Amino acid sequence: MSDQSKNTTTKLAATKFPKGIFFALGGGVVLSINDLAIKALSGTYALHQVILIRAFVGMTIVLAVIWFSGSGFRQLLTKRPLDHLFRVCIVMVSNVTYFVGLSLMPLADAVATAFVAPLFVTLMSALILREHVGPRRWAAVGVGMLGVVIMTRPGAGIIQPAAILVLISAFCYASSHMMTRRMRGTESAMTLNFFVQCGFIVVSTTFGLVAGDGGFAQAPGGTWEFLFRPWHSPPVGDWWAFLATGVAVGVGGLLMSQAYRTTEAALVAPFEYIGMPMAIFWGVVVFGTFPDHTAWAGIALICGAGLYTLWRETVRKQKDLDVAAPSGDI
Repeated sequence: MSDQSKNTTTKLAATKFPKGIFFALGGGVVLSINDLAIKALSGTYALHQVILIRAFVGMTIVLAVIWFSGSGFRQLLTKRPLDHLFRVCIVMVSNVTYFVGLSLMPLADAVATAFVAPLFVTLMSALILREHVGPRRWAAVGVGMLGVVIMTRPGAGIIQPAAILVLISAFCYASSHMMTRRMRGTESAMTLNFFVQCGFIVVSTTFGLVAGDGGFAQAPGGTWEFLFRPWHSPPVGDWWAFLATGVAVGVGGLLMSQAYRTTEAALVAPFEYIGMPMAIFWGVVVFGTFPDHTAWAGIALICGAGLYTLWRETVRKQKDLDVAAPSGDI
């Protein structure tokens, strides 16, 4: 083979397999460990204790990256403090509802329900940003919402509250994504991440001071049990999970940022769905749970609708597509 042919083959391979895809796959796998670790901790610890420790680990990673970056800490200066405050509040609600729902649902069910977020982004893009949404994408939104209805299991006699919480989380995450789109012209990814971590630390510390003594604790099995448990010192055997949450969010978030920085968003976004098979894998291996027939139907409809929406965006060559994933802003 001639040198020219080799160069052509190399260029074609690079075009077919952009490195952003590998960053997205790696980021999705690493971020799935966050859900695994928090699910493992949800039976013993208070959510605000878990998030506080995770935020300190995540903040350490963020500060280290800022320290070694070319821009340094100057990039944290902002003229939009109120926008950051509003966005942090939305992210807080998204996190609380998602992780409380995650504590009550099988891991794969919770992750599948959360993947409705890209459909909410499409809906909000039309209603808030006045972007054109064609009939095919509206149909995909409808199919995805049907999958959500299935995941709430209304046939069981009562709508599953945990699924409703995850659905609220997805809506809030999509809302935070709209805020990100408004702020990205003046705020860097590191600035957005830094203020979110600050919000986690402040809110979790305040929550711990108010409810950390267990004064608001619910009976075992209550919907909000994970949120209102008393704090207690974790044994050495549980520290892996606490550290895993912070490292997974820090490293996984950086990989995802690199994926979107180096490759078109419409091409990268579908590969975030690696989180779905990873959730099924962790559920089977660690928790011994496997999706039932109802869950598989909901998973197929939600993920299928989300992937179809992303494919339509690729066809339309919308290069600045913003896609929300359940673990991208935590």
